[in-house]
Amino acid sequence: MSSRRFVVGGLLGFVLFVGVTAAAEVATQSDSPPTKSFIYKKTKRADLEIIIHFPPAWKDTDKRPAIVFFFGGGWEQGTIKQFEPQATLLASRGMVAARADYRVKSRHGVTPKECVEDAKSAIRWMRQNAVTLGVDPDRIVAAGGSAGGHIAACTALTPGLDAEGEDTKVSSEPNALVLFNPVLRFDGIPQLMERIGNGEALGKAISPTLHLKKDSPPTLILFGTADRLSPMGEEFMKKSKELGHRAEMFTADGQPHGFFNRPPWLERTTQRMDKFLVSIGYLEDRAEKAR
Repeated sequence: MSSRRFVVGGLLGFVLFVGVTAAAEVATQSDSPPTKSFIYKKTKRADLEIIIHFPPAWKDTDKRPAIVFFFGGGWEQGTIKQFEPQATLLASRGMVAARADYRVKSRHGVTPKECVEDAKSAIRWMRQNAVTLGVDPDRIVAAGGSAGGHIAACTALTPGLDAEGEDTKVSSEPNALVLFNPVLRFDGIPQLMERIGNGEALGKAISPTLHLKKDSPPTLILFGTADRLSPMGEEFMKKSKELGHRAEMFTADGQPHGFFNRPPWLERTTQRMDKFLVSIGYLEDRAEKAR
């Protein structure tokens, strides 16, 4: 595929901030579910934190579905604060929701390769600790925005790149994906390939669309139609349809990259994510519950 279709430029380098007001608009309860911080991985440059939002009436004997969010920021920056409102909402709906830190270039001197490795470590940690977290190890969702959407997709689709010393008998593959304007291809995109030293093999390895299979995890992708990365979503959906893989795409007319961080799209995309999670049996249908 021609690289001219995907003009990434400086789209991925900015930090997206979600304020307290937006969080309050998304959350359905005045009191947020309790949270707890853990260190899921120790590296030479940093201990990596994961913040868990526990649902009301949660018990460690539960087997609840879980979701892990990864922030955006072009693999160079970003903050674990992103996706706090979405995690708060999903915890209030009954899921165990997590926000995971990972190494980035500005703070840790890494490339996208290590970002993918950390994302895999986070999913593996959730599964390894499912019993104490009250999580169903067979219902774990990986989610994220932009570069965070890319590494979330890679946890499901990228071969290898597991951290040295981890127990690879415990799968790092999630059971579903929710991807907010994700990068879905490195291979053939000069601006992205430069970030990994133009390594051809690695570029192919971390191009999720290239590894899509019929039995890959069900996927929801959300894009604004004015996002210059949106053709990546179209390419993913085309291949998904050809394979018979389950994928859905939500589009916001005229919206640019990062649209989902701002009202009214914060609320609309969160509602669409909720609908998808209901459809795969991870959340209870509100309408059915009200009957």
